[in-house]
Amino acid sequence: MYRNVLTFTSVAALCIGLSAPLMAQSIAGPYLAGRHAAVNSDYPEAARYYTEALARDPKNVELMESSVLSYLSLGRIDKALPLARNMVTLGSKSQVAEMTIVAALAKEGDYDALLERDSAAIGPWVGGLVQAWAHMGAGDVTAAMDAFDSLSTEAGMQGFVMYHKALALASVGDFEGAEAIFASDDAGAAAQTRRGVIAHAEILGQLGRHDDALAVLKDGFGDDTDPEIDDLMARLTAESSAPFTYMPDARSGMAEVFFTFAAVLRNEAAGDYYVLLYSRIARYLRPDHVDALLLTASLLENLGEHDLAIAEYKALPPDSPAYHAAELGRADALRRSGKTAQAIEVLEQLARSHGDLAVVHSTLGDILRAEEDYEAAIASYDNALELTSENARARWVLYYARAIAKERSGDWEGSEADFRAALKLNPEQPQVLNYLGYSLVEQERNLDEALDMIERAVAASPESGYIVDSLGWVFYRLGRYEEAVDQMERAVELEPVDPVVNDHLGDVYWAVGRRREAEFQWRRALSFVDKSDADSEADPDRMRRKLEVGLDAVLAEEGAAPLKVATEE
Repeated sequence: MYRNVLTFTSVAALCIGLSAPLMAQSIAGPYLAGRHAAVNSDYPEAARYYTEALARDPKNVELMESSVLSYLSLGRIDKALPLARNMVTLGSKSQVAEMTIVAALAKEGDYDALLERDSAAIGPWVGGLVQAWAHMGAGDVTAAMDAFDSLSTEAGMQGFVMYHKALALASVGDFEGAEAIFASDDAGAAAQTRRGVIAHAEILGQLGRHDDALAVLKDGFGDDTDPEIDDLMARLTAESSAPFTYMPDARSGMAEVFFTFAAVLRNEAAGDYYVLLYSRIARYLRPDHVDALLLTASLLENLGEHDLAIAEYKALPPDSPAYHAAELGRADALRRSGKTAQAIEVLEQLARSHGDLAVVHSTLGDILRAEEDYEAAIASYDNALELTSENARARWVLYYARAIAKERSGDWEGSEADFRAALKLNPEQPQVLNYLGYSLVEQERNLDEALDMIERAVAASPESGYIVDSLGWVFYRLGRYEEAVDQMERAVELEPVDPVVNDHLGDVYWAVGRRREAEFQWRRALSFVDKSDADSEADPDRMRRKLEVGLDAVLAEEGAAPLKVATEE
């Protein structure tokens, strides 16, 4: 027993660079608790435990870095900064410490100090753009342009750098220079993002090219607008003042650097934790950066920190054009944390305050449908469809969602009409083809049409086990049992623990005379049934009955036509 305790203590000491005597002073406890909290994204607890450990060993650089990371994750740069400065004093070459200090200097507007630092320590690309913006802040536009141009020669960097160069030019009133970059496509993919499109439109507005600005917005968003875009379009249409709001100063430019790379890293699935650090700094440098707020909240939600996400969403004031987006996010965070009633309350209130937005009603419809309140869900989808343009790309989704709600409420005629309306707008959409085709199969009508739909769905989405299952099931309904076996076995490979798919394979095996394999599959299906899943089609009682008397007897009890069963081999 004593040997085990000593071994554990020694290992823990090595992990954090402490000696065994210090460990005896109970530093291991708060360190390990902090590490556990950090791994589980519980940043408030991580910060608390690391701070407790630091109080017992205030010069431990590893503990300082862990504390800085926790505080950055919470957006508490004020708490992280003293620790970061201590780390530098102690000779640490920490990237997060340097990032914290750079953020603080940018917040203070101390551009000379920023230019004296080696910002490359936070990463060559991020650091290089920060340096270029620091030149802008210091008033040396020529040096800033030289810095942007130098960075743009690096592989993979040109689009991002030129995008920032355009914003930098616009920030000092050189809208012609900024537009030249956008017009030449040098800004690359960054110019096609939401922020890039709006910035470009504002630049064109400043040049008096209101029609061109409107065309940019139309090309970028089509009919999928929101209050912020609608407001900008209204001002451009009236040819009234449309100030360049996206980059008022160098500090905002640095915020955009961190946000740009946060967005890029997230799109590359780099891990939400590291993206969160960049997003937090963007919010710190520019508190009115709505997109950074929404990104931060979304990251926290994905990390399971629902309370922190909810607090972030609530930080956006009701008069913000993006208030509805924050409230939609808050409702989702509440739902994912198990507070469904509160989520519905948020959405119902939003439907009263922002009732002219289709997305509010459709989101409410989705959560009501998940709660099996189908009539209320249908009413919400009705509202969303009334508010959605006939040409909107997402209109088919509303028909599809309403069709499911109608089908679950027993209105098959209305459901089928909505499915077909969705297919008219998006003829090869695999989910719609599959749902309608499978429903027709279950009703044993229009089986040839159902087969055609499901075959098209499989062609569009060949790796979907549920869609492949539908194809096997329509073959089964048509009496083409051997063909059904191939498809069902493939479906089980794709969805090995789904009870319905395994149950279907059992029925197909029975139909071709492979009775022992059929019974095995029904037992497997029973083992996968989730009693808490109210939406599941799995019927455990029917599975048990098939195991007791066989599929033929069950079909006879149900009044269904018998199968032509092959002889057991």
